[in-house]
Amino acid sequence: MTMTRQTADVLGALQGLEDDRASVRLRAALAVGTTPDPCFVDKLVERSAFEPEFFVRDMLTWALTRHPVSLTLPALLGELRSDGTQARSQALHTLSKIGDRRAWPAITRALLCDGDDEVARSAWRTAVVLVPDGEESGLAEVLATQLGRGGRETQLSLSRALVALGDVVGPALRAATAASDPHVRAHALATERLLRDPDTGFEFAIEEAKRVVALGGSGQEG
Repeated sequence: MTMTRQTADVLGALQGLEDDRASVRLRAALAVGTTPDPCFVDKLVERSAFEPEFFVRDMLTWALTRHPVSLTLPALLGELRSDGTQARSQALHTLSKIGDRRAWPAITRALLCDGDDEVARSAWRTAVVLVPDGEESGLAEVLATQLGRGGRETQLSLSRALVALGDVVGPALRAATAASDPHVRAHALATERLLRDPDTGFEFAIEEAKRVVALGGSGQEG
């Protein structure tokens, strides 16, 4: 039986996604996104879970966004339950790019508080995109429990997520400025500063907040 040109192209793209060369995988992902086909969805999701190169992962995400949400959404939601941290992180990232709020119930507290920083950061960004109107306060309260966590990149990601929610985060941040942990207080103060003045750099805001905490202050007016 003679293989059709379309079948050959599909097989070539699927094989390309498995190639040892990152440049070949990148071209294959681009080809898949350029000519979407339902048969690609599972392979794109599977490859995203362990693709080592960031720029290839980004192309895989783009390719998935080119396919029908009715196919990609169930596959990505399944990945959120994976034991693999990259699988969870990449699925969250792709869900944020798709932006379909039907995924919101799957953005659980467990994901928002995931022990892996990359998964948690992806969950924070995705939650801000998908949170339904009226549920921002509840999300802010959960995100505030993560204040003081991790290094600068992780803290910056959390601050950006909180600031993106707007003034609704105010009560959660004010409560955190009275926390017993000085790292939590400093991070909360820095985030409050960014909320008031988005042009303030995070480095400046966090260092200023640390000085306030070191001097025994909470940043609250007496």
